[in-house]
Amino acid sequence: MGLSFGTKAPPTALSGEVEVHGLGKKYGVIEVLKDVNLSMAEGEVVSVIGPSGAGKSTFLRCLNYLEKPSSGTIAIGGARVVAGEKLPDKTSLDHLRRVTGMVFQSFNLFPHLTVMENITLPQRKVLGSSREQAEEVANQLLRRVGLPEKAKAYPARLSGGQQQRIAIARALALSPKVMLFDEPTSALDPEIGLEVLAVMRDLADEGMTMLVVTHEMHFARDVSDRIMVMGNGGVLEIGPSQQVMSEPQNERTRQFLKAVLDR
Repeated sequence: MGLSFGTKAPPTALSGEVEVHGLGKKYGVIEVLKDVNLSMAEGEVVSVIGPSGAGKSTFLRCLNYLEKPSSGTIAIGGARVVAGEKLPDKTSLDHLRRVTGMVFQSFNLFPHLTVMENITLPQRKVLGSSREQAEEVANQLLRRVGLPEKAKAYPARLSGGQQQRIAIARALALSPKVMLFDEPTSALDPEIGLEVLAVMRDLADEGMTMLVVTHEMHFARDVSDRIMVMGNGGVLEIGPSQQVMSEPQNERTRQFLKAVLDR
């Protein structure tokens, strides 16, 4: 698509740092996340890979409390919460969600709203933007994702790849400090998924802090700064992308990569 978002931005204080310590999640007696730890610098891209049932999506959803973690601490972009029996106070929770943008497997666009309305509604509700301000931002973002001509279209008239790019634009409209991607291309045909990956590559080049649960091994290797491998609810290993892909240290990682790369 040839989008250009500029060169990698320099770090700014609290703009995209992520600190997760001792994160756990239980459903009754079933422990699905076990002592997950992750530190990310501003502008870093980390891909999370691993077998089905490893806890990857649950981990991502716990970071902005779409799933309520059972234990641990989460600090993102200056927002910090401590997990436990009770929810964090509303101010802390709102702040956490405000600094994290999320893109899902299923695009989750409002089908009864146009593309423009899908992008402007969160700005008006969350940021208190005027219609004119919100539409100006929306038009800029539509150009960013290569779809300026789709402003008046409804989601049903768009391809899956186009809908996912609109979902990215909607998440970016709130100026998040960190973008969370939960297998954003898994519901797309491979060729269409390339459109979405191109946008994500450009975001990475621009300096957006990104945590990406993905089955796209080429993206994980070539775009990510580091890869975190999960299995059985915990972290098997984490390291520079090229090293993890070529010389994994954990036997379970070696088995997983052999299975996916030999397909």
